[in-house]
Amino acid sequence: MTRRHKFPSWTLFLAVCAVGIGGTFQYGYNVSIINAPTQHIHRFLNETWISRYRMELSPDLLTFLWSVIASIFSLGGLCGALIGGSMAIRLGRKGALLMNNIIAILAAVLMGISFPTGLFELLIVGRFLIGINSGIGICVQPLYIGEVAPKHLRGGMAMGSSIFLTGGILTGQIIGLRELLGGEMYWPLLLSSSSFPAFAQLLFLPWFPESPRYLLIDRGDELSCAKALKRFHGSLQYQREMEDIQQECFALDGEKPRKPWQLFTDRGVRWQLITVIVMTMGQQLSGINAIYFYATYIFEQAGISAEKIPYVTLGTGACECLTALTCGLLIDYVGRRYLIIGGYLLMILWSIVLTFSLTYQELYSWVPYVSMTSIFAFILSFGLGPGGITNTLTAELFIQSSRPAAYMIGGTISWISFFTIGMLFPFIVKGLKQYCFLVFLLECSLVAAFIFLVIPETKNKSFLEIKKEFHKLNFGGKNKEKETELYERRQLHDEF
Repeated sequence: MTRRHKFPSWTLFLAVCAVGIGGTFQYGYNVSIINAPTQHIHRFLNETWISRYRMELSPDLLTFLWSVIASIFSLGGLCGALIGGSMAIRLGRKGALLMNNIIAILAAVLMGISFPTGLFELLIVGRFLIGINSGIGICVQPLYIGEVAPKHLRGGMAMGSSIFLTGGILTGQIIGLRELLGGEMYWPLLLSSSSFPAFAQLLFLPWFPESPRYLLIDRGDELSCAKALKRFHGSLQYQREMEDIQQECFALDGEKPRKPWQLFTDRGVRWQLITVIVMTMGQQLSGINAIYFYATYIFEQAGISAEKIPYVTLGTGACECLTALTCGLLIDYVGRRYLIIGGYLLMILWSIVLTFSLTYQELYSWVPYVSMTSIFAFILSFGLGPGGITNTLTAELFIQSSRPAAYMIGGTISWISFFTIGMLFPFIVKGLKQYCFLVFLLECSLVAAFIFLVIPETKNKSFLEIKKEFHKLNFGGKNKEKETELYERRQLHDEF
């Protein structure tokens, strides 16, 4: 293979950017920007309550309303994950992403007018809708990227989802600075600024083709598939990708897209599904949320003034973005297994260091700097493995008919885990204090062991080759061929 084959065309690269700006970028951006105007929103809630009821808002009710505003984003994300796969099947990957921007623009308008109208209820509805937008984006964007990428570049291109997510977090941290839109007068503009990525995707994405795999396998449109592949890979090199898609189409033999509940009863994808659930829960419960919780406290202990902490926090966002880029460059050379296992092992190491440094935080003046270094190292380790490769593997472990349903299941697990850790985490920290990292250490150890024992390397393999790798696990070592043949006959029988 010549060097020319190893890099995507500009069309392919720009298509990834077009789907990313309105996809996972929105998730990262909207997770990030809600932190900056916290005090301003508290004041807005109190003033609105006084103007309505001629009495101040009680501290407990204020906390409750703020919790609703912050956490309803997760509920919206869960709803988005539940409908994202169905949208991708009915409207196409590209069509679902374009329609999703309507939700983002409506959410931005509602959040923007909540302050001038004095209706904090609009802020709650807007956060719910932008959560739906994020849930759909996280589900559909990796589908599109995973299906348009050539197999020797699939890992690096799939990391585009993580790169745009971390880029969204960093952008939100920057825009949320008080010198920009984080001031008291501008917070409604800050929350409504999520409309700009939506408009950008509506402007640029229509210029790029639909997923070729979707066009041929789901729609049976071979001509449009060939045209799309020629635009993505060039008229001289598209044939190899076309053959790969045709082989998968032939193997599916007209099988329709699966429903999520059908995957739970299908022995042929049992271990792929277990893998997605374990990895998704492992990513959310790995301790990354604890790191961000402790960040402000550790920065204060290191002698950084409260006014400067938001600027130091930018470093955490920059770390995540840097490691996502690094992982994208390494994933197709090093492989998925080495990176994700290595990431978890490094997180275990830094959990141990951080537990000790937090325990002896006040004994020596230099210990807070060890804690600060551990925070950045933990974030780097997370971004190098679990942060990005989890979504990549979800795309690779399933063939076309099962992939949207797998993303719906993975997205649902992710949002439930995200909500659960948000609810339980304060109690875990309050009860265990710095020793909470020992819980996350155990969780990282178990997930790393599972990946080592179960997941094969998927680098440079087609979706059908990866499916065959799991046949031994799904059907057992004994009578493997006979079990597989019976399973495939049963599948054909069910179709007829």
